[in-house]
Amino acid sequence: MILRKLSIVALLAGLSFSQAACSIRGYALRATADALSGTGGGYGTEDDPELVRDAAPFGLKTMETLAEALPDHRPIRLALASGFTQYAYVFVNQEADRAEDKNIAQAKVLWTRSRRLYLRGRNYALAALDLASPGTKAALLGSDPGAQKAALAKLTKADVPYLYWCAASWALAISTAKDDANLIGDLPVVDVIMSRARELDENYDEGAIHEFYVSLDATRGAAAGGGPESAKAHMNRAIELNKGYKLGVLVSYAEGILIAQQKKAEFTQLMQKVLSTDVYSEDPSWRRNRLANIVAQQRARWLMDKLVEIFAE
Repeated sequence: MILRKLSIVALLAGLSFSQAACSIRGYALRATADALSGTGGGYGTEDDPELVRDAAPFGLKTMETLAEALPDHRPIRLALASGFTQYAYVFVNQEADRAEDKNIAQAKVLWTRSRRLYLRGRNYALAALDLASPGTKAALLGSDPGAQKAALAKLTKADVPYLYWCAASWALAISTAKDDANLIGDLPVVDVIMSRARELDENYDEGAIHEFYVSLDATRGAAAGGGPESAKAHMNRAIELNKGYKLGVLVSYAEGILIAQQKKAEFTQLMQKVLSTDVYSEDPSWRRNRLANIVAQQRARWLMDKLVEIFAE
């Protein structure tokens, strides 16, 4: 009897320890996930894009492991959505664009890779939205506009970051899929998603939503809600919100609108403004946007090197 009681006590003690260990492990996983998904590892202030290029994949794979262990952790999925999207754009998509001039086959390989990474990011954003409101993912991936709008109507201002990265990653995937009719056909739902984000918080991330519409409106006419005037209005609003500390919107407008309009002088003036900006300033606002602005300058420099190709004499 005494031995039996001792064995029961030992079993209960072991069970308690096992539960405590699981609790500690869960706490540690969540603490790590919270830390990784909070600030993006401080990459925004980095002045060496190549350092970020080398470091980012390890961070993304680490977060994927955490996401798998924490199926209800929304912030880690937001970090993955933004992380994969930004990595794909900066280090894969732009390399593809540069390769196009010399090796179209290699460019296609890189565009395909960037598209897969964009969709990977989109899927994490969709999963996070589904955690907030079950059924959202199925609705947005479906073909019923009414169901899509109904699902989006249930979301709140707290969901805006998830909506933004869902739409941004999806739109970028579409931009690399000129030969994929099914993916191109998803553009209307991307617009609906970003429109909902704009309704909930037009000022999100110092005008990031307006920056998105500069690029989108460059690809669609006024009858579809876009066109040069709409793109310029979004650019001006973005500049108003970011107080001029983000250069990417200037590059997007110049590339999307001024090239199409063949306004070489205005294009050159805008690119020179981007290139002459001291993005290494220690002013907190410039420092916070340093990496993105360095990337914008790289894009501007590449475009300036192609003036003879992109503007008719």
